[in-house]
Amino acid sequence: MNDWWVLAVAALPVLGILVVVVLRGRLRSADPETLRAEPEDRPLAAVVANPTKIEPGTRQRITAVCTGLGWAEPLWLETTVEDPGTGQARLAVERGADVVLACGGDGTVRSVAEALAGTGVAMGLVPAGTGNLLARTLGTPENVPTAARLALTGDDRAIDVGRIRIDGSEEERVFLVMAGTGFDAAIMVNTPEALKVRVGPLAYVISGLRAMRGRRVRVTLALDDAPPLRRRTRAVVVGNSGTLLGGLVLMPRATIDDGVLDVVSIAPSTFAGWIAVALRVITRRRAGHERVEHWQARSIGIRTEAPQPCQVDGDPVGDAQELAIRVDPQALLVRVPTVPPPDTPDPG
Repeated sequence: MNDWWVLAVAALPVLGILVVVVLRGRLRSADPETLRAEPEDRPLAAVVANPTKIEPGTRQRITAVCTGLGWAEPLWLETTVEDPGTGQARLAVERGADVVLACGGDGTVRSVAEALAGTGVAMGLVPAGTGNLLARTLGTPENVPTAARLALTGDDRAIDVGRIRIDGSEEERVFLVMAGTGFDAAIMVNTPEALKVRVGPLAYVISGLRAMRGRRVRVTLALDDAPPLRRRTRAVVVGNSGTLLGGLVLMPRATIDDGVLDVVSIAPSTFAGWIAVALRVITRRRAGHERVEHWQARSIGIRTEAPQPCQVDGDPVGDAQELAIRVDPQALLVRVPTVPPPDTPDPG
């Protein structure tokens, strides 16, 4: 008879029930480990760590966070004197890392960012330095497991990157927080690492008091296409973020994703002048002043009458006479705390 297909169709529900029963039995008896994704199928984090900054057990704590969230064990890459993080971050991208954690101070963060800018691979922050200015700006916690969890599960935020050429060099360095010449760079040069280990951020205050004595120098500023400005100043600082240690704000208008860089000239000549500068910073006033002036620009040229100490994200880079600086808008992805959605009004 040709009615065999009718019987087959009628039997399908029974066969379906049998398949479900068999599969349930196998799932119940299976080893849970066999149900987990294979390592090559799990997301991969890479950690670029400065071994001179991290505490014992940091690697184990970060690994525990990764595996606890179902990620593969992280790729662990330590910085060296010769390569403070850029080469390691490039290797992480080549190895297919989904996120690269910069575990160290501002110098480590800057070096990792130099490799990641423009790649679309996000950078996570695990603060382990003295300043940690970018982490403070973004609200990254200092606790290692909490920061690592944020790096794996937080939101991506595209931030601006500053790029700087020193004395006409073909090499273009990256900075995320501030770069400058004069007084602030002298503080970085004259703050011993041992003092930072002993007293933390207070070390910068001690060096700052020592550096207050000095003279103003002639500086020419070129801001975008505007006519050059000439000033006598103690320091010129270009910032992507305006926040200093202790929550002080040097550049009140600075925002890390607004597509421009902020510029401040500080020009006290006496102790009373320094008091005025301090008050200006504490009160966060934006208006211009003969001792503190603010601008914003996409490209900045700074030329001093004689070579001055320079710093890039807190790292001294030697004396220089000419800086060429530009902004690379929203070139870097950084993992930041998830912003909760706004409360939805109750329709009732």
